[in-house]
Amino acid sequence: MEVISVKNLTKDYGLGRGVFDVNLSAQKGEVYGFLGPNGAGKSTTIRHLMGFSKPDKGKTQILGKDTFKNYYKLLEKIGYLPGEIALPEGLTGDEFLKMMKELRHIKDDTLTKKLIKQFELDSSGDLKSMSLGQKRKLAIVTAFMHDPEILILDEPTSGLDPVMQEVFIQFIIDEKKRGKTILLSSHIFSEVDATCDRISIIKDGKIVDKFVTNDLKHNKIKIYNLYFENNSELEIFCNQLKAIPNIEIVEKIQDTSSVTISIDEDYTNELIHLLGNSGVINMTETRVSLQEYFMKFYKEDRTYEEVHK
Repeated sequence: MEVISVKNLTKDYGLGRGVFDVNLSAQKGEVYGFLGPNGAGKSTTIRHLMGFSKPDKGKTQILGKDTFKNYYKLLEKIGYLPGEIALPEGLTGDEFLKMMKELRHIKDDTLTKKLIKQFELDSSGDLKSMSLGQKRKLAIVTAFMHDPEILILDEPTSGLDPVMQEVFIQFIIDEKKRGKTILLSSHIFSEVDATCDRISIIKDGKIVDKFVTNDLKHNKIKIYNLYFENNSELEIFCNQLKAIPNIEIVEKIQDTSSVTISIDEDYTNELIHLLGNSGVINMTETRVSLQEYFMKFYKEDRTYEEVHK
């Protein structure tokens, strides 16, 4: 079941700012990662998905309902964590929690107390004097205190220390096991890699790639670093590589008589046969991380077609 849907969303603020023809969707029980640097269009997309803004073109839906037209009807089903926390002044954290519980008609505060303990929230102080980390924890508790079935999280661990970031990651994994549908917008690779089933990369307001996380982790394209006895053996080997299809020399370093190659795993046997007759003295494999894959789109302003060339 498609729970979250963004179809051909466009919001043009001029001068190349905004989002353009964005498409993404999340199924029930799925964690969908929305990956990109600050200013790429993640928050703009989420604000439209929450119904805060009206698209210039396209539509955003949750549970099949237009979010802009059904904002109030959908709020009780959604746990929303904004990227920038704005809390009212003149209240303590405890008073703010009480207000939010009343607004959401929460009678049993068992879950609230559990979240406060889990995220080590000190809610006794004034909101104005709270640290950024405590404000983030307070926002997390209020976003999840009504046990929503849908979570929309915009840079959720911003301001949290590394220990709390790990606590949050485990929390998301546990919520997924409970069948929650989660959209996670972030620029932190570790939390996206650890939690997300599918990922979209956004650049300059446009989706530049979509993929299943496990496909990247089990990529058929393998990266090998090969070291030879001398440069002569290195050059002979590089010339012989031309006979093997679906192989690319990524980098050749004569100072170390080494070469880095990428090859489709279906042609591994051909590579091994070639190595048996070469002067190779060492061979290591390098796995492509999410961060390395992501950076291919941002180095030298590369497009999807150039990355997958």
